[in-house]
Amino acid sequence: MSGHLQVAVGQASDKGRKPVNQDFHGVYIPHEPQLSSKGIAVAMADGISSSDVSHIASQAAVTGFLEDYFCTSEAWSVKKSVQRVLTATNAWLYAQARQGRDYYDKDRGYVCTLSALVIKSTTAHLFHVGDTRIYRIRDQELEQLTHDHRLWISAEKSYLSRAMGIDSHLELDYRCMAVAKGDVFVLATDGVYEFVSSRCFIDRIGQSGTDLDATAGEIIVEALRQGSDDNLSVQIIRIDDLPTAQASELLVTLTELPFPPLLEARMQFDGYSIIRPLHASSRSHLYLAVDNDTDMQVVIKIPSIDLRGDSAYLERFMMEDWIARRINNAHVLKPCSHTRRRNYVYVVSEFIDGQTLTQWMIDHPKPALETVRGIVEQIGKGLRAFHRLEMLHQDLRPENIMIDPTGTVKIIDFGSTRVAGVMDMMPVGTANQLLGTAQYSAPEYFLGGAGTPRSDLFSLAVITYQMLTGRLPYGAKVAQCKTLAEQNRLRYDDMHYDHPAIPVWVDDAVRKAVHCNPHKRYEDVAEFLYDLRQPNQKFINQSRPPLLERNPLLFWKVVSSMLAITVLALLIKINQSSQIVKPLQAPVRTDSPVQS
Repeated sequence: MSGHLQVAVGQASDKGRKPVNQDFHGVYIPHEPQLSSKGIAVAMADGISSSDVSHIASQAAVTGFLEDYFCTSEAWSVKKSVQRVLTATNAWLYAQARQGRDYYDKDRGYVCTLSALVIKSTTAHLFHVGDTRIYRIRDQELEQLTHDHRLWISAEKSYLSRAMGIDSHLELDYRCMAVAKGDVFVLATDGVYEFVSSRCFIDRIGQSGTDLDATAGEIIVEALRQGSDDNLSVQIIRIDDLPTAQASELLVTLTELPFPPLLEARMQFDGYSIIRPLHASSRSHLYLAVDNDTDMQVVIKIPSIDLRGDSAYLERFMMEDWIARRINNAHVLKPCSHTRRRNYVYVVSEFIDGQTLTQWMIDHPKPALETVRGIVEQIGKGLRAFHRLEMLHQDLRPENIMIDPTGTVKIIDFGSTRVAGVMDMMPVGTANQLLGTAQYSAPEYFLGGAGTPRSDLFSLAVITYQMLTGRLPYGAKVAQCKTLAEQNRLRYDDMHYDHPAIPVWVDDAVRKAVHCNPHKRYEDVAEFLYDLRQPNQKFINQSRPPLLERNPLLFWKVVSSMLAITVLALLIKINQSSQIVKPLQAPVRTDSPVQS
C-alpha cells in the first residue's frame, strides 16, 4: 500500500566448512499499529569459534532483541528501547558465563557479535558491537556503515575488543540516517564479506528482482567458491516504499505520548469502556475496563497525577509493560497485546478476579501448613521467572500478590523491578534507591546495597512467616537498623514455640531464608521451596543454638517462671515448717495452797 513502509527481505545462512553454524539472524515485520510506532527490526549475530556455547549466545541475542524490542513502550525512542533491550540481554549472557565452568576464560563464554537495524518511518537506526557488518547500497555504491571492533595483533592474529556477553558493561555503537526509496541494506558476517567483493554484492543484488532469498544464497556460494572457511550469513533489506509526510508527523505524536486524564465509569478511552476504579495510590491509578474489540475485561493502569514530573518514576512506569511482556509464566501477571494505536501513556494487563494475599490472610488467620506451602511455591515459581531473566522484583509483598478463585497465585506490579544492566542507565541517584515496602525489604537495602535474588528470597520468606504466624520475623526492627552492627543484633523469633504444629525443620528453613546476612541465605528460591517440604538433614543433625540466642524473650519468660516457681515453693515450705514446730510455753503450777 502506498504511503506505508514496505520492504523486501532476503536471507541465507550456512555452516560452510565448519561442523556447526554459530551464526543466527532474523527479521520481524509487524502489522499496524506497531509498524508505524516501532518499525521493522533486523538482526544478525556471529558466535566466536573458541566457545562451544557461542551459538546459544547468538540465538539468544537475536531472538531477545526481536522479541523484547516490540515489547518496549511506544513512548520510548528507538535508541532508548534498543539500548535497554540489548543491555538486558548482555547482562543475561554475561551471567550465564559466570555460572559456567569456564568463568575465567572469556573466549569460552556466551559471547557473540551483533549488528541490528531498525527502520522506522523514514529513518534507519543502526546498533553494532563486534565485527559483523551493515552496508548500504545507494547509487551503485557499497558503503560500510559499521566499524569493526577487532584488535589486530599481527597480519594473521586478532581478537574481538567488544562483543555481547564479554563484559558486564555493554558499549554499543549507534547511528541513525535518513532512508530513501530504493536503498538496500546488507548485513553480513566475516565469513562472507572477507571473501566477496563490493562489485559482486552490487551486481548480484541489482539483478535479484523479487527473489532476494536466492540472491543471498548466491552470495554465500560465491564466498565458499572464494575459499571462505567460516560460517556464512547474509541479510538483504530493500526499501520499496516509505511513509507519507502525514504518517511521519503522526510518528512524532506516537513517540511523545501525552498523559491520560483521570478516568471515570462509562468513559470511552482509546477503545476501552471504563467500568469502575479498582485502586488508587500515590504511585498509580487502576481501572477495570472492557476492550471494545474483544469484549474482554482488562485492567488499565495510568501514571500517578502527583508524580508525572518525576523522570525516574516515569522511567519505571514505562518499563513495566516491557518487563511483563518479557516474562511468560503462569504465576506472573500477563500483559494485554496492543491491536490499536495508542494515544496516551498507560499499561493494560489481564484482569484477575480474585483477592490480594493481604485480604486472604485476613480471611484465613490460621491456615494449614500445606495450604501455605502451595501458595508459597506458586509465588516462588513466578519469582524464579524473574531471576532467570536477570531481573529482581524488589517489591514482593502480600498486596502485590493476587489469588484467583481457582487458587492460582500471580505476582503483580513491576514498578520496582530491577533489570540487570539497565539500572546503569537510570537517572543519577536512583540506582540503589529503596523502592520496595520496608516491612518486606531485605536488610541489605537499608545499608545502601544493591539487591540480589537472595533479596527477593528474603521477602518471600517473610511472607511465609507471616502467613504461618500472623506476624513478622523481626517485627519492624529491620527498617530501623541502619548499620551492620545493628542488624547483627537482630534475633529471629522462633515460630515453633508459639505454634507447636509447625515442624522445627520448617522453622529452620524460614530462619535461614530471612537471615540478615544475604550470604547465609539460600542461593536459589528453589532450595527454599524444597526445604519447606523435605526435612533438611543439616537442620535435624545440627545442634540448635541456645534458647537465649534463638528467642531471648522466651528465655527470660522461662527464667522468670522458674524463679517464680522456686520462690513459691520456698514460701510453701516455710509455711509448712511454721505449722510443725510449736513454740515452748512456761509450766503451769497446779499445787493446792498449804493449809495451816
